[in-house]
Amino acid sequence: MGKTALIFWGGWEGHTPARSAGIVKEILTGHGFDVRLEQGTSALADPQLSQLDLIIPIVTMSTIEKPELENLTSAVRGGTGLAGFHGSMCDSFRNETEYQFMTGGQWVAHPGNIIDYHVDITRPDDPIMQGVNGFAYRSEQYYMHVDPTNEVLATTTFTGEHLDFIDGVVMPVVWKRRYGKGRVFYSALGHTADEFAVPQMRTIFERGALWASRIVV
Repeated sequence: MGKTALIFWGGWEGHTPARSAGIVKEILTGHGFDVRLEQGTSALADPQLSQLDLIIPIVTMSTIEKPELENLTSAVRGGTGLAGFHGSMCDSFRNETEYQFMTGGQWVAHPGNIIDYHVDITRPDDPIMQGVNGFAYRSEQYYMHVDPTNEVLATTTFTGEHLDFIDGVVMPVVWKRRYGKGRVFYSALGHTADEFAVPQMRTIFERGALWASRIVV
């Protein structure tokens, strides 16, 4: 029997949620997933949510109803995988600290907005990062508040060009973590759907999603 996944999308249109959701669905379908694609958060109220192998949020800001959030966190704690990227997962529901506890981080700034920066691989031995070398990237360089239990796979280093007081700060870009029995994966790359055209960004997210769903050990 194939793997099952839910992609729910919405929120701020600047992050191209509908287009990104379509690309992610195509990626997962290519790996044999039966994918359900839903706009908004109402699908999270499904009593069968915990039976899914993978959930992918593609929602920036917005809000979520308490029962939906409780059902989502319960599913992941029970073993359902969670994977996401950029503000579509780690700037989704700013008022919900339990959601942030689950994801392992929250966006707080992107000094300079769209800029050129570098992504450094910290765990080249990890299956998600295997064969991916450090690379130049043009997007928002995310400054985040992060959980110290995250297993960090890639970082970026801020310069003082846009804010002098963060010069030299090393910030996680890609991580994986556990939340109860669930696997959680996050990549800060992916401001718009166009960034899936960058091979490293797409590869990292694809492998991370497969890891979260337990296809990759």
